[in-house]
Amino acid sequence: MKRVLKIVLWSIVILVVLIFGAGTVFLYKVKNGFPVSYETEAPSIDIPSDKHNVLLFSKTTGFRHAESIEAGKETFLKLAADSGWYLYSTEEGGIFNAGQLSKFHTVIFNNCTGRLLNDEQQKALEDYVNNGGSLIGIHGAGDDSHHWDWYEQNLMGAHFSHHPLDPQLQSTAITLNPVPDSTLTVGLPSTWTHADEWYVFLENPRAKGFQIIYNIDGTSINPSGNMLWMKDKNFGMGKDHPVAWYRPTGKGRTFYTSIGHNAEAWKQDAFVRMLANAVNN
Repeated sequence: MKRVLKIVLWSIVILVVLIFGAGTVFLYKVKNGFPVSYETEAPSIDIPSDKHNVLLFSKTTGFRHAESIEAGKETFLKLAADSGWYLYSTEEGGIFNAGQLSKFHTVIFNNCTGRLLNDEQQKALEDYVNNGGSLIGIHGAGDDSHHWDWYEQNLMGAHFSHHPLDPQLQSTAITLNPVPDSTLTVGLPSTWTHADEWYVFLENPRAKGFQIIYNIDGTSINPSGNMLWMKDKNFGMGKDHPVAWYRPTGKGRTFYTSIGHNAEAWKQDAFVRMLANAVNN
């Protein structure tokens, strides 16, 4: 009996250690990306000179929103066919070199998370935007796993804190804001309803000079991200809770939306039209 009890107790200890270890690895991956590697070989592709060229980047080393990423790929492929774009879709970072980036009108980070590019590739993207390129980030592209100051300051303009957990997905009304560049709001509804994982940022990008396209009433959701030992995430962004915004950056432009946690977002005409506007203009 003692031998059996000993085996049971050791089994429980080992199981607890394994669960704790797996949880620790998962949290590290979500916050930093793991494992991290950088592709440095430039792809051998012919990028046309007479089309609207779009680079769709879907690499992740952090949490992977697999369902939304695949839905995004399918949607942009259809938009490209309908709009006459040249679309290059990849999860390889070798394309981030000055020569090839300069041939694209728009770069899209399709729920990209974690550390994605080496220092030289990051600098190439920064220069690309400052010299007139357009960078679009979707949902996970705005979390805090990137550890890239320029990216956070110029794409989001705010530091990610958490997302709600009780419940994780919440339905609320999304409201259109007037913006200086009306081409970005062509065909967009003044309000629409959607359930998503509403990211909470520590600052309001409106206060950082970003133009807000859509916001929600932050008091209409439960923003708490508290769980287990985490007890300091019981706050939101207040009544003015932006969910899509943009800003001129250098000679180019950055555009970010926190909408897009799962495939349901890609079934929303307003969401797809908003992203199509951002690519086309």
